[in-house]
Amino acid sequence: MRQLIAGNWKMNGTRADLKELAALRVALAGNPPGADVLICPPATLIAPAFAAIAGEFALGGQDCHAQASGAFTGDISAEMLKDAGASAVILGHSERRRYYAETDAAVAAKARAAWRAGLTAIVCIGETEGERVAGKALSICEGQLVGSVPEDAVLARLAIAYEPVWAIGTGRTPTEADIAEVHGHIRRCLLSRFGAGGAALRILYGGSVNPGNAAAILRVGDVGGALVGGASLKAADFLQIIAAAPAA
Repeated sequence: MRQLIAGNWKMNGTRADLKELAALRVALAGNPPGADVLICPPATLIAPAFAAIAGEFALGGQDCHAQASGAFTGDISAEMLKDAGASAVILGHSERRRYYAETDAAVAAKARAAWRAGLTAIVCIGETEGERVAGKALSICEGQLVGSVPEDAVLARLAIAYEPVWAIGTGRTPTEADIAEVHGHIRRCLLSRFGAGGAALRILYGGSVNPGNAAAILRVGDVGGALVGGASLKAADFLQIIAAAPAA
């Protein structure tokens, strides 16, 4: 399958940083990538970024509310993201689960909102270091997968991102064997729930992906791309990760 290389800018970036997206657009226009490319900037930048990238790659949001509209001060609906130019949204990131106490049920409701608006939902799952040490990584990921992905999922607009919490922003990554084990388990869970549809879903790996380790990670079995944090902020670094994706 064609891999997806997605960049999560988190709470970073102002209009001055649109120059990085412009550089990415120019580079990709001259050398079409072998993978799909997505950047998820802060919501404030989606509309100006959409105008700047000329359709060379896709844009996404970092979260959305479950409701289409209403008295929810400070929140952004999936419909608003779509209107600004987004085609996808990251949901259930460990930082949302940790700092905002998001539950699996809340993530599932947001996934339904994403599909309602015509967005692709990138649903994040992953274990803490303590859970991994206790041998619970597979069961934690399976539980989050079951709880966060509705049974009536729109499979054509769904991707899963495995992000071990202890690897995010730390510079530490699991071994290739560990990544293969978890991704293989996620695949089996998806096949059990969705049959043949589960075979076509992309399972991204996220957690300190950088130009130095991307090639090895992206060639691990059942890895369908990467969700990249800090290394997506600079076009030069992100381009190296994109180039590391094996051709479909």
